[in-house]
Amino acid sequence: MDVQIETLRRWLSETDNAVFFGGAGVSTESGIPDFRSADGLYNQKYRFPPETILSHSFFLRDPEEFFRFYHEKLVLHGILPNRTHTRLAELEAEGHLRAVITQNIDGLHQAAGSRTVLELHGSTHRAYCSECGRPCPPDRVNEGEGVPRCECGGVQRPDVVLYEEGLDRKTLMDAVEYIRRAEVLIVGGTSLAVYPAAGLIDYYRGNRLVVINRDPTPRDGQADLLIQKQIGEVFAQI
Repeated sequence: MDVQIETLRRWLSETDNAVFFGGAGVSTESGIPDFRSADGLYNQKYRFPPETILSHSFFLRDPEEFFRFYHEKLVLHGILPNRTHTRLAELEAEGHLRAVITQNIDGLHQAAGSRTVLELHGSTHRAYCSECGRPCPPDRVNEGEGVPRCECGGVQRPDVVLYEEGLDRKTLMDAVEYIRRAEVLIVGGTSLAVYPAAGLIDYYRGNRLVVINRDPTPRDGQADLLIQKQIGEVFAQI
């Protein structure tokens, strides 16, 4: 085991107030594609750019094309939590980790057993009517073909944050508080390129900021501990 991972192990053993902030890289080892890597969704060819399809205005303008993309690329079956998800759940159960803050919408942290999970960008495991706001079973939007509609006639949609939409205020404020109070903040599997989520680490006031990512991030210079490895490789050793 290298000295960086040993340091992370020690820091976690010494605290009951660590917080994990993660992104797409946490779930890629479960088989979920990310967006910004060389083979991510943003670098594949579609009729429209993914950023356009996953925008609020496009959803309103062309829900049929939106759901075609959504069903093909964002609704994935048979995906299971990986070692990072399960180890985070274990750290919470052991009393070291207070919360997981995630940009992912796949629900894998909860599937692994994590209890305090703040989903900044929502979840494909919840759905509601875009017209009347009534919740609906997620299968209504995740399964089948075409555009799912509510009894009121409105289009039902996944409870995810689209481009041009703001983050849920309560979730955001709770994330700020967890990060502000954390002794150890672990940032992992994220390019730290998506705002306002990436700006949350500015609220950290401690001196044990850990950045774990295979590729460089804009915040590497701020890290008290920088580990440039696959996140699953790291969590398999802590």
